[in-house]
Amino acid sequence: MECTNKARNLKNCNCSYAGCSRKGICCECLEYHRSQGELPACYFSDSAERTYDRSVGHFIRISKR
Repeated sequence: MECTNKARNLKNCNCSYAGCSRKGICCECLEYHRSQGELPACYFSDSAERTYDRSVGHFIRISKR
C-alpha cells in the first residue's frame, strides 16, 4: 500500500541513513525501530541522529543535558 503522506513526511524527516526504505513512511519506521528497541530519527536532534545510536538510553542521556 502506498503512503499518501510520504511527500509531506519527508519534509520533516531527519533520518540521515541514505539506504532507509522506510524514510517518510512513519508507520513503518515506528514499527521497525520499536521492534529493535529503538526510537526513530525524529526523536533526536540532527547531530544526535547522525550518531545512528537510536537507543532509548541515548535518548535519555541527551535529554538530560
